[in-house]
Amino acid sequence: MIRQCIAAMVIMLLATAATAQVRLKDLVEFDGVRGNDLIGYGLVVGLDGTGDGIRNAPFTEDIMANILERLGVNVTGEQFRPRNVAAVLVTAALPPFSRTGSRVDVTVSAIGDANSLFGGTLVMTPLNGADGQIYAVAQGAVIAGGVAARGDAAQVVEGVPTSGSIPGGARVEREIDFALSSLAQVRLALRQADFTTALRIEQAINGHFGRAVAAMQDSGTVVLNISATRAASPAHALSRIENLVVAPGSRARVVIDQRSGTIVMGEEVRISRVAVAQGGLTLRVEETPLAVQPNPFSPGQTIVLPRTDAAIENQQEVSLAEVRGGTTLAEVVAGLNALGVGPRDMIDILNTINAAGALHADLLVR
Repeated sequence: MIRQCIAAMVIMLLATAATAQVRLKDLVEFDGVRGNDLIGYGLVVGLDGTGDGIRNAPFTEDIMANILERLGVNVTGEQFRPRNVAAVLVTAALPPFSRTGSRVDVTVSAIGDANSLFGGTLVMTPLNGADGQIYAVAQGAVIAGGVAARGDAAQVVEGVPTSGSIPGGARVEREIDFALSSLAQVRLALRQADFTTALRIEQAINGHFGRAVAAMQDSGTVVLNISATRAASPAHALSRIENLVVAPGSRARVVIDQRSGTIVMGEEVRISRVAVAQGGLTLRVEETPLAVQPNPFSPGQTIVLPRTDAAIENQQEVSLAEVRGGTTLAEVVAGLNALGVGPRDMIDILNTINAAGALHADLLVR
């Protein structure tokens, strides 16, 4: 049963380099073909009493006054106490080659003490890029990501009601100035830098065109010569290579998630021959206080007598177990499973094997 539990918790990536064929577009980013992050500060109105408390969020009053004044309403010196508005941050990602008039999705998040954005409407909000320029304007009904209900003595919350989205809620007003058609060469940036992968990408592209059109610059960059491809434009050249399949190389890696007890091992993981002993020492402390009351109608006070039961338990002694040097991932897992321990103890064993220098892989603990 223990070994079955371990096998269920250890996710094995058994695909070999010969079978792990990945499209080029999933391995690299084309230089210049990228999105841009946008952010704005706005106001959500129409909430059912779940908005910001003005005393606790004075910035909500400021933006509400600014919006009303832009609409010709003079509110100088007035006191606002509404509970149907909330100050929010609006974020969006401007896709590459977005044109004026196209729409993008936006995310709306409360920054004050609003309880929920359910049923609210985002008022026209400019969205700025990193350069401070306005690239889009957002407005529309907010689809809240959760729901909240409360009574006099209890409340229930499901999801995150203080955050929501507006599909297609922003309209692009300014285009990013980038002329792909004028590039003489395009750099392919690997998402995970690796010399083997970069070399295979170069070979795949050159093999497709039948001549030298791509050159590996370093472990993270392959340069494509547009003129050598004899394509009508850089866009035509990229469309011809983005679906080429390449077997990526990767470093041996073990990823451990301590919160869930999950262990993920790459196919290249190897362990040298080691001997492992895993013992158990448990310290147990139990508190069972006893309440002692005086006799009926007699003077006195109820007192609580502490009662503590402390013990140290030693599990059955475990002798040294040999984990033979693994030549494949299956042999490595079989050797670790032979120890007969749970996933949590397996994490400690892997950490110790790595400290002993017998784990030949990058160990990443999350």
